[in-house]
Amino acid sequence: MKTGLPLPPFYDPHHVDRIFRVPYAERAMQAEAWAAQYDIQPAAEDQVRVALLAIDVQNTFCLPDFELYVGGRSGLGAIQDNQRLVEFIYRNLGLITQFFPTLDTHQAAQIFHSIFFVNEGGDHPGPMTLITAGDIERGVWKFNEHLAESLGVDPAYVQAHLRHYTRELEREGKYALTVWPYHAMLGSIGHALAPIFEEAMFFHGVARRSQPDFQVKGDEALTEHYSAIGPEVLNGPDGRPVGVANTRLIQKLLAFDVVLVAGEAKSHCVAWTVQDLLDGIVEMDHELARRLYLLEDCTSPVVVPGVVDYTDAADAAFERFAAAGMHIIRATDPIERWLPPRP
Repeated sequence: MKTGLPLPPFYDPHHVDRIFRVPYAERAMQAEAWAAQYDIQPAAEDQVRVALLAIDVQNTFCLPDFELYVGGRSGLGAIQDNQRLVEFIYRNLGLITQFFPTLDTHQAAQIFHSIFFVNEGGDHPGPMTLITAGDIERGVWKFNEHLAESLGVDPAYVQAHLRHYTRELEREGKYALTVWPYHAMLGSIGHALAPIFEEAMFFHGVARRSQPDFQVKGDEALTEHYSAIGPEVLNGPDGRPVGVANTRLIQKLLAFDVVLVAGEAKSHCVAWTVQDLLDGIVEMDHELARRLYLLEDCTSPVVVPGVVDYTDAADAAFERFAAAGMHIIRATDPIERWLPPRP
């Protein structure tokens, strides 16, 4: 496997926080030439198979002018995360066997967006409003019945679902139902991968003859969906499914010797994905947790200054993951410090 490669001449770190069009034809020719120049072999020949689970590396989370930019406490979180991640990809092009990018995918009328709720005055909750089971019980917020026809739902059922849903979140010790800014809107520029990452993934795919395996999540109307493995709540008050667990992804990832994890946000989609992976792994063999390597310098927590800061919750989650046997590494660590030996 080839590691320690130079950065390709077209890469510009000043473009990390910018929108630009990836010149695919040009990058494809450069990738093939790069593979020949540095003797980078097709991914199918890897003796140690390495997956990169890249969680929600999308404009909506990664660029400062977009809807739900993950700046962390420094304000530069996702920008610096992506620079480190992309440079890690280029330098270790011959190490990574396959990409598994996830795409948070939403429309306006979903349970975590303002339009879904109204109060007695017909007003919607503002972004970052936390809605508790008590709020639903007291009628502080209720389902916006004007959405029922387009969603194909019974308003009474959805109101019962909200009572059930918020109780389930509290019972499971999960984050309260959060009204997020409209983000990751299907078909929008915010939904797209951050160009600097997309370019690196495309370059890798051509150089290594490896097709990325995209994972779409978050398009169910009646549940949040932080984790790439499954929604926050699987069933409604009558047991009817409102989301489906992606157990096939667990099986795919466990076919690799190493699963690298990076992306946004550390406190939410990354943490809940890794937790669900851990839960699924423990059911089979706890030792499988040692296959997961979390790139802690390629992910940042949600921080809205003066409103909410999930840094401590994110750090506590990573401590749990380390205690379970997962490896916490940095993109700048020498590969030989953590990469398992060839079989």
